[in-house]
Amino acid sequence: MSYDGWTQLRFGDVCTKIGSGATPRGGGEVYLTRGTYALIRSQNIHNDGFHRDGLAFIGDEHAAELDNVEVRSADVLLNITGDSVARCCMVDDSVLPARVNQHVTIVRPDPKKLDPYFLRYFLISPSMQGKMLSWAGSGGTRNALTKAMIESFEVRAPKDVKEQSAIGTVLRTLDDRTVLNCQMNETLEGMARALFKSWFVDFDPVRAKAEARDTGLPTRIADLFPDSFEDSEVGEIPTGWQARQLGDVCERIFSGGTPSTTVRDYWGGKLPWLSSGETRAKFITSTEKSITEKGVQNSSTRLARAGATVVASAGQGNTRGQTSMLMLDTYINQSVVALLADKAKTTDHYLFFDLARRYEEFRRVSDGHSSRGSLTTKLLAGLTTVLPQRHVVLAFDSVVAPLIQRIAASLHETNLLSGLRDTLLPKLISGELRVRDAERIVGVHV
Repeated sequence: MSYDGWTQLRFGDVCTKIGSGATPRGGGEVYLTRGTYALIRSQNIHNDGFHRDGLAFIGDEHAAELDNVEVRSADVLLNITGDSVARCCMVDDSVLPARVNQHVTIVRPDPKKLDPYFLRYFLISPSMQGKMLSWAGSGGTRNALTKAMIESFEVRAPKDVKEQSAIGTVLRTLDDRTVLNCQMNETLEGMARALFKSWFVDFDPVRAKAEARDTGLPTRIADLFPDSFEDSEVGEIPTGWQARQLGDVCERIFSGGTPSTTVRDYWGGKLPWLSSGETRAKFITSTEKSITEKGVQNSSTRLARAGATVVASAGQGNTRGQTSMLMLDTYINQSVVALLADKAKTTDHYLFFDLARRYEEFRRVSDGHSSRGSLTTKLLAGLTTVLPQRHVVLAFDSVVAPLIQRIAASLHETNLLSGLRDTLLPKLISGELRVRDAERIVGVHV
């Protein structure tokens, strides 16, 4: 489909920079956990935006060595090697000043010829992603995009850069809403996590009462806490609280299974099915795959209810030990353990925040359990937890439940926004849908 006012642009003709960086001398040994200069790597580049996880920093000397790959505001960053090849996003200005390593290329268009946001969305469009993945796999044993390849890329775009910018703005509006939702969710989760730590790890209200200090809590809540401590198998805990095994405070602890992947009738049904890698999300509102009733009947998968805590018992990289709360009923695979709170003793929220903080402990105990490292249901059931008096747990729930409900609503909205963006993106980038029509759908005016 073609429209008047659109033209074909070659990257090499409209970009002022196409270039990748390098690993500083000394490699990972010179990376800093914080510093003035960020070193952006492929793990930070995702099609849904810039991810700070694993962001490294370097000192002045190593930054100077990479001056030629200084990242500027509105630069488009493209992964050019490995399994993450073709992933693309805009630089996050809050990360600047920054450099890139050899796996990331800076694609900097001349803003008078090609809008950078239009370019970014063009690169993550399904058709261009498919082309880049095909080209990257054609040159050797390792996926790679070369500078010559990128220079040869062509983009069909409106001749008027203002129209390009308007298209980018419509899509950015949806992405910006998603980012705001993520930031709000991080804040809400952080509030709940901090409250759990204060009440049930540091025992701040109990210590304050023991020292005749103001707890800072409303009287009705402060009165729920004891004013002294007693010894237990896990050390000093508030008087009247108990050290119990997880198996004693859970209604059930179980793992699931995977229907045969060679039987098509088992997959693509209406029943959600969760794998261990999906526990990277703290709160799970949807799953990447679904199965059929036949898949359930002919496998060992089991249903975990909404509200349950799930822990990745195995998985590559950092997966093992990751903990999530289910916001939907879903079947689980054999590398996911579901823990259902015994409502007579504790609550879903208390159990989740207790387990979510124990990642390092899970990694440590599972490493010592077998040669491959795994978290079995028996191992988890035998771990110790501190069980407060029930009225204290219910008070925690009364504060935290509304926060989790807001997170759930925000995640559902984010899913809708992401779906809308994925629908509009190829239509806008190709010219099939005009900006004025997209504005009415999104509810913005550019």
